[in-house]
Amino acid sequence: MKLLVIAPCLITPFYVYRGPKEKEYIASIGVRRIISELDKEWQILSYPCPEFLLLRWPRPPMSKEVMAHLGMEKIVKDIADFIGRIITEEKPERIVFVGVKGSPTCGVFTTTSSNPEDYDYSSIQRFFYLGKEERLKSYKEIIEKGNLRIVKGSGLLFKELMERFSELHNTQWIEIDKDNIKEGIESLREVIRETRR
Repeated sequence: MKLLVIAPCLITPFYVYRGPKEKEYIASIGVRRIISELDKEWQILSYPCPEFLLLRWPRPPMSKEVMAHLGMEKIVKDIADFIGRIITEEKPERIVFVGVKGSPTCGVFTTTSSNPEDYDYSSIQRFFYLGKEERLKSYKEIIEKGNLRIVKGSGLLFKELMERFSELHNTQWIEIDKDNIKEGIESLREVIRETRR
């Protein structure tokens, strides 16, 4: 068996913190197309969305430090335990982890960072009650006010997963950039092709 461990928002765009924009629809269509082409050796593990578990939906943009301040580390460990148990019991010959560029939880090589003291925590409740159009208009303001920035490094969940599983000889790590979806989809497709050789 081969295992594709993938961020849930790459399969369905409706987990995205502010709600989907066109790029999320395009990304999920591309990823689902690849999944539909997998042979019977592959199994898909789309783990529970850690951000949804912590804050429900919708939620304003925030950094990994803000998420940690709100208690994300327990959820991350629980999800990593779940994934680890599946890996231990199923013993896949190949594991491909797929995350999202810039995500505070599921960023593989790139995440979002800030000083958690600069964040307006009251925006969480306000954002929850906004309609989609209002959320799409206001989320950039929250990014600017909170001084959220994209940095090198892993999001909270993928940091934990890499600490636990990167030493395994059969793992590969892919980061999908929703602003450059074609490149990420091609990377995923190439990794899957390599497993057939």
